[in-house]
Amino acid sequence: MTLSNDDELKAMQEIGRICAEALDVMSKAIEPGITTRELDGIGRAFLEAAGAQSAPETVYDFPGATCISINEEVAHGIPGDRAVRPGDLVNIDVSAHKNGYFADTGASFAVPPVTRAVEKLCRDGRRAMWAGLRQVAPGRPLAGIGQAVGAFAKKNGYTLVRNLASHGVGLSLHEEPTEIATWPDASDRRIITEGLVFTVEPFLSLGATLAENVEDDPWTLYSEPRALTVQYEHTVVATRNGPLVLTMPGH
Repeated sequence: MTLSNDDELKAMQEIGRICAEALDVMSKAIEPGITTRELDGIGRAFLEAAGAQSAPETVYDFPGATCISINEEVAHGIPGDRAVRPGDLVNIDVSAHKNGYFADTGASFAVPPVTRAVEKLCRDGRRAMWAGLRQVAPGRPLAGIGQAVGAFAKKNGYTLVRNLASHGVGLSLHEEPTEIATWPDASDRRIITEGLVFTVEPFLSLGATLAENVEDDPWTLYSEPRALTVQYEHTVVATRNGPLVLTMPGH
């Protein structure tokens, strides 16, 4: 999607804010003992109260309003009876639509007590996302995002999951430009255009390079090799002033 007028921008800002605030409300409810189904219910109730609908549920028939992944799970975790425990690393991904406009956001949260390595992984996951976001401007290469994230990961001793990419979003959950690498990809020659809407969502890991399904679950993706992995994601629009992040609470 390429924004062409203020009405489209306002609609994207509204659904972006709703997704961000749903994520924020869910994150504040994370505590030992709560199940991922209960967390998902909090997110669902917030989206419905705001007049929005879950994107994965309505678009892909995903069995939940949000994706909640714990520890070895990297993405697309199905809400269920798994209870959060002390020391867990919980990722929440919220995507939703309202009035025909879609936004997508996500973040990882460490449940105390956690090791310094996990604290640092979470902090650096956000830093990796912002390294990519700072490359967003009209006329710049899309591949610059992955190059910046890759340089950050290499400098700080992390790996990147290389088969989960950023993507266009706006009029649908996944649209052009597809497969925006958050790792170095010299083959990508695409240029960012003004008003382009897409996600920036690197998966920073303590060793994983891929995400894979296991038997009996077509949804949940696990780290390969198994290693703690964080994901932070914003929906952003490229403007002459740089990146305008749409998925900010109260924005």
